[in-house]
Amino acid sequence: MTRKDGLLALLVVIVWGFNFVVIKMGLHNMPPLLLAGLRFMLVAFPALLFVARPKIPFRLLLGYGITISFGQFAFLFSAIKFGMPAGLASLVLQSQAFFTIIIAASVFSERLQAKQFAGIALAVVGVLVLVEASLNGQNVTMLGFMLTLAAAFCWASGNIFNKLIMQLDDRPAVMSLVVWSALIPIIPFFLASALFEGPPLMLQSLIEIDIITILSLVYLAFVATIIGYGIWGALLGRYETWRVAPLSLLVPVVGMTSSALFLGETLTLLQLMGALLIMAGLYINVFGLRIWRRKLIKG
Repeated sequence: MTRKDGLLALLVVIVWGFNFVVIKMGLHNMPPLLLAGLRFMLVAFPALLFVARPKIPFRLLLGYGITISFGQFAFLFSAIKFGMPAGLASLVLQSQAFFTIIIAASVFSERLQAKQFAGIALAVVGVLVLVEASLNGQNVTMLGFMLTLAAAFCWASGNIFNKLIMQLDDRPAVMSLVVWSALIPIIPFFLASALFEGPPLMLQSLIEIDIITILSLVYLAFVATIIGYGIWGALLGRYETWRVAPLSLLVPVVGMTSSALFLGETLTLLQLMGALLIMAGLYINVFGLRIWRRKLIKG
């Protein structure tokens, strides 16, 4: 990877990591489902006027939009609204990697490798530690934690639809899929907002929208989604997946660091232990135990 592309990849990681701070800030004056609906409306319009519609079956586009767009962000935004620390959410959301492996093993009959079993086992222990922290009321609610896991599961389900789409003979461009799939969750988000948050709160939030909420929406829609996915898709197109994908492991690092700096969030010792176990599980899932094996060989 060239230095320029390496810096672009790092930029996307920072943008996506800081995304969780922006979500928290955007939720200060707007309910989560309405905020998410407006975010995807801005992603779709006016971009779909300039991006060609992907030539894929509508059922796959619908499945992708409902899972990775509606399901993931309905649960994630609600989780942060209901007490999940933004930094910790950035880490727990990465459990989507393990959900993806488990679902793919069932759908595509993919065999799990030893490193994946080890990574999943370690991450599960980390999740249980965080559950214990939640039960003890250590800066995280059980509802927020479970909603974040639900968001991770929806992301993983969307990854399955994404794989089915990318297996087509005429694979769509990444931006085409991102922009046009953004149409799918808009109406569900607004209907869900009307049902669970209520039309009066929706109207009040729109009338009293402030500059912080507007800037949050701009960041979520244009910076994190259109620019972020655009750059990431271009990098995946130029390099092997194994060179690019592991860099996403830095997203929760940026997420937790930025949340500490801008939101004043801190982790208790128990939460830190759980976070480290999940990060170790993610690392083993991607890289296996190669570093340890090399040290043993050199020793």
